[in-house]
Amino acid sequence: MPIYSDSDDQAPGLSNMSRMFGRNRSLHSILGGRRVADILLWRNKTLSASILAGFSIIWFLFEVVELHFITVACYILMTFMLVLFIWIQGASFFRWRPPTMYDIQISETTAKHVLSRINKFLIKFYRISCGEDFARFFVALAAIWLLSIFGSYSSALNVLYVVFLGLITIPVLYERYEREVTYLATQGKGDMKRLYRKIDTKVLSKIPRGPVKERKYK
Repeated sequence: MPIYSDSDDQAPGLSNMSRMFGRNRSLHSILGGRRVADILLWRNKTLSASILAGFSIIWFLFEVVELHFITVACYILMTFMLVLFIWIQGASFFRWRPPTMYDIQISETTAKHVLSRINKFLIKFYRISCGEDFARFFVALAAIWLLSIFGSYSSALNVLYVVFLGLITIPVLYERYEREVTYLATQGKGDMKRLYRKIDTKVLSKIPRGPVKERKYK
């Protein structure tokens, strides 16, 4: 029968709970410490709000208004072409600087950064799939399975929009209320330990077990 100490059930004080899961780095550093982290943590409120508004408009057009993707894409391309045409033709009259082809190209640095993120994700996916950490392997399988169930009752755009809302709101809320979340998580961990103690005392310890036979070696 396992031996428990009372210290296992005691939650640490708030002064010892400044970092959840014993992490030493800030949440901004864990999220990459760059522009993506600034967007998710709303360090640049204008940019974060613009991205949220843009995704919300796209979701509204496809799910509420029920426009087709090709129709929306054509409208966007036509609008972009008209803006470029007016900008270039009116540059000499209004003394604007006309845009060049390099202004609308994706920079090589941005492309390399996106590809590096994709490669890191693929490497992590490979390591999890190899079974190096069985707990992480089964958690990933369970998460993908739950996502597949959720996706069977909703469209892909709804799933992506819900995931996006989670990414754009949960990190900043966690950073703002980190002490409260850590306190509740610590209390929940203590409750789970007490529940396991009761199950072990009343159920598991009463299950009869046969004698362990010693293995004979020739």
